[in-house]
Amino acid sequence: MNPHRPAPARGGFAGVVLAGGTAARMDGADKASVELAGRSLLEYAVDALVDADEVVVVGPDTVRTARPVTFVVEDPPRGGPVAGLLTGLDALLRRPRLVGVLAVDMPRVTASTMRRLREGAAGRDGAFLVGGDGRRQLAGVLDAARLDVVRPDREGQHGMALHRLLAPLDLAEVAATGEEAVDVDSWADLRDLRG
Repeated sequence: MNPHRPAPARGGFAGVVLAGGTAARMDGADKASVELAGRSLLEYAVDALVDADEVVVVGPDTVRTARPVTFVVEDPPRGGPVAGLLTGLDALLRRPRLVGVLAVDMPRVTASTMRRLREGAAGRDGAFLVGGDGRRQLAGVLDAARLDVVRPDREGQHGMALHRLLAPLDLAEVAATGEEAVDVDSWADLRDLRG
């Protein structure tokens, strides 16, 4: 356990938004600042975590949101979702019981989605949204104490695949409804959502 990490709390829910990807299929665009219906993708993600006591955004501080958030970048940057999640967790002021994790490019995930995930995580190590194709999406809720148990060292987390980190955990699958599982990986995806 990291000695600089906040002390465990008895309850609470916090959120981590992963916004530090390379956006290779979008010419390296800053996805957090990409707009859909006049709002940035980061604003959608922060709104989805409205029930969280605190939200950390792992990525560059390039977009303003109505709600206060903390921005942080993994060291070294662009370490992937595991490094992003754990960096975000370490940046929280208070250690939560549950941490929600959400990729910034999933604008159809809402506060209702995150509530369903929290309900699905009851009695388990966490819950993740699953699309119609059966793929686990980067939208989920995890028990922070159980995450500590499987946490790799700093070197091991950089570039680690999320499924490897989560493999030992007992995770519920929550079926996506509507467009919840849609992510914006390309400009074509964004056009489809705008259409």
